[in-house]
Amino acid sequence: MGRGFGVAAGLDPEVAGPLAARCTELGYDSVWSNDHPGAKGLETLAEFAATAPELDLGVAVIALDRQAPSEIATDLERLGLDRSKLWLGVGAGFSEKPLTRMREMLPELRDALPGVRLVLAAMGPKMCALAGAEFDGAFFNWMTPEFAARARNQVEAGAAEAGLECPPVFGYVRTAVGPDAAERLAKEESFYRDLHAGYRNHFDRLEEPEGTVGVAVADRDLAQKSLAAYTALDTVVVRGLASAKVDSMSVVAEAAAP
Repeated sequence: MGRGFGVAAGLDPEVAGPLAARCTELGYDSVWSNDHPGAKGLETLAEFAATAPELDLGVAVIALDRQAPSEIATDLERLGLDRSKLWLGVGAGFSEKPLTRMREMLPELRDALPGVRLVLAAMGPKMCALAGAEFDGAFFNWMTPEFAARARNQVEAGAAEAGLECPPVFGYVRTAVGPDAAERLAKEESFYRDLHAGYRNHFDRLEEPEGTVGVAVADRDLAQKSLAAYTALDTVVVRGLASAKVDSMSVVAEAAAP
């Protein structure tokens, strides 16, 4: 099982650089950023790459209702990111017909982004199957270990139907460590639970109490035990829930390190 470390886009370069270097020292094999209207994840990846060129880079995910493939391609060129080291996660965002949107956008993505490994944000059964059949990877979000195992089965089924091997399966696991860990996880989760219909439906399917989907623990031993349960993921991306400071983020990175 691989281990990546993820942050929110827009992290201060004075934090991003040292954090990526620390992740290298700790044995992570990739560093990730999300992407949101206030900041581009690819720009955060460029800061990571400057101090940790040996690590794979991942963005999860870019919503295609906000950024066209041509804009993503322009950003890659502007930032000088190594396409061979990049996992580029894409999702439907607030599109009315997300499954149709992602299926129809794939040829345009392939044309605009040659050499880039495309990872599909997938939560429901049909999107998971599409990821397995047509994309280079699947990216899960807000799942328990048990739910992730069922979702992986759907990715594998989609790949099998297309006559392919299952692509890599990645997933964010929100992780908070320390005395305020439960509060941090609950705050993060509450934002997503009502973000849009896709998330509302997903959390309804999860049937988990609020504030419990992820890892909120006191120390490294408990963090390792909790993360190890995500056996359905080829790479667990530890989404650090901490203040956007080197020391605070490093506490989570150290506790969750492989």
